[in-house]
Amino acid sequence: MNAVEVQSLHKSFKDLDVLQGVDLRIPSGSIYALLGSNGAGKTTLVKILSTLLPADSGTATVNGFDVSTEPQQVRASLSLTGQFAATDAVLTGWENLVLIARLRKQPEPQKIADELLEQFDLTDAGTRKVATYSGGMRRRLDIAMSLVGNPSMVILDEPTTGLDPQARIQTWQSIKSLAESGTTVLLTTQYLEEAEQLADRIAILHEGTIIQEGTLEDLRKLMPAPHIEQVVQQATLEDIFLSLVSSPNVSEGAQP
Repeated sequence: MNAVEVQSLHKSFKDLDVLQGVDLRIPSGSIYALLGSNGAGKTTLVKILSTLLPADSGTATVNGFDVSTEPQQVRASLSLTGQFAATDAVLTGWENLVLIARLRKQPEPQKIADELLEQFDLTDAGTRKVATYSGGMRRRLDIAMSLVGNPSMVILDEPTTGLDPQARIQTWQSIKSLAESGTTVLLTTQYLEEAEQLADRIAILHEGTIIQEGTLEDLRKLMPAPHIEQVVQQATLEDIFLSLVSSPNVSEGAQP
């Protein structure tokens, strides 16, 4: 069963054709990455799927509901997390979750907040104001807030933009846990490594159309056969950074 089905979707803004006949199918319970550069149409597609923007033509369904004729059912079945964390910095992490649970009229909002803080490794920070959180912590809280009400699908629009390498990996782990619990995840990103690490299937959106789609192995087959060379693999800066910050023997200001 597909959580999302899109056919011949078009969207223009005056003389600018942003989406030019997009076709897309996202299997339920999978992590699906939508790759594209700035201006490719990723955010426009996300807005249409989440009923924030009407399409000019074509059809789109989310969890079996038509985005144009059944918007309320679509909104009830998904959550959207934008590029910037939509948390209230004045409230604590726990209070943010309780507030969302009450707005969504969930029973036992305090219990929901406790469970989500534990799920996203934020229990110790739950009583602190979000203003004191790091960028990675805010993003994990933002994703936790999107899970209130147990939506069957979560849309994450460039969820790790601006995060440091360690926070990005922590966010990846949170996203993986969503799919493991059966939630369908649509992930838009400009980071190729992010799609490699997370996605079951990948679509490449370019100039308003899907130019390729498939698993990572499917896409690799489009490239010429590799040839073997003897090379020395140097550690990347990300490898070095993560090694240093995770080592208990490295103190701030230590000299090599």
